[in-house]
Amino acid sequence: MSGRKIIHVDCDCFYAAIEMRDDPRLATRPLAVGGAPEQRGVVATCNYEARAHGVRSAMPARQALKLCPELLIVRPRFEAYKAASREIQRILRDYTEFVEPLSLDEAYLDVSASPHFSGSATRIAQDIRRRVWQELRITVSAGIAPNKFLAKIASDWRKPDGLFVIPPAEVEAFVAGLPVNRLHGVGKVTAERLERLGIRTCAELREWGRLALVREFGSFGERLEQLAWGIDERPVEVDSRRQSLSVEHTYARDLPDLAACLERLPPLLEELDGRLARLDDSYRPDKPFVKVKFHDFTQTTLEQAGAGRDLDGYRRLLGAAFARGARPVRLLGVGVRLLDRRGGEQLELFTP
Repeated sequence: MSGRKIIHVDCDCFYAAIEMRDDPRLATRPLAVGGAPEQRGVVATCNYEARAHGVRSAMPARQALKLCPELLIVRPRFEAYKAASREIQRILRDYTEFVEPLSLDEAYLDVSASPHFSGSATRIAQDIRRRVWQELRITVSAGIAPNKFLAKIASDWRKPDGLFVIPPAEVEAFVAGLPVNRLHGVGKVTAERLERLGIRTCAELREWGRLALVREFGSFGERLEQLAWGIDERPVEVDSRRQSLSVEHTYARDLPDLAACLERLPPLLEELDGRLARLDDSYRPDKPFVKVKFHDFTQTTLEQAGAGRDLDGYRRLLGAAFARGARPVRLLGVGVRLLDRRGGEQLELFTP
């Protein structure tokens, strides 16, 4: 096991936390941040009072209100969220220069060589949580582990406002009991395929071995075998830059025709607009694109320079992409290519 010390920090219900902080009257009621239900809005995030009713991120606002009629939905205030993100990143960089932002409220830190607290990753994480609360009145959950995969799992282990450590000596036993759907890169389709093979936990995944997994899953099988033993050598990427931004949704029932696909565009575009608003000014949106995965799992992506990044522009792209297969659709995605205005310079803000 590597000697790295990785911390994953994740603010609890970040958007909603800022809304409750700035207006304490909201603190005791179910609250969501997102688009208006009458405009096919989507929940960006919600507080834990709303989650108790089954409300979740990326859920249509209309569905959220059916689950929780007393739910208050407020529009996002991205400038306020970006301001808080700048302050969080300032705090993180007091402990190490090796910070990999994942979103406005989430980041990895490699503190393997940090001199703070005699090199104790646990004490560093405790101090980060203390400072973010004292200075911003936002709670942060943190996970500490020898790699990124496990640190991210650990940060979610005792949410909200929690801290969890996976020491190197406990990695093998801890990972054995993990459900395979918690593994990095395992989505819904792969998890269902694993379950059909009788693989539900990492302990069961280990029994297959590398060769059998590669035969079944190709090159991803080798990655699965490594994760099943808690191995993840990915470094904390300090200088990584986005080339595109997209959102996509897999539908429980296949969309039968183009008209049904077009009906699903507005909420996808609203979610995309929200994520674009979270990017810092070093990025410039460029070519729009759409992704269509048909019911037989074949897929196509279509982009066009100069096309409008509005509803009409994406409607035209979707129509052309659908025509390539002209059969029921299981997944739709919309996105935009990004131009990097600053090259290799360091990010000012967290990016999604």
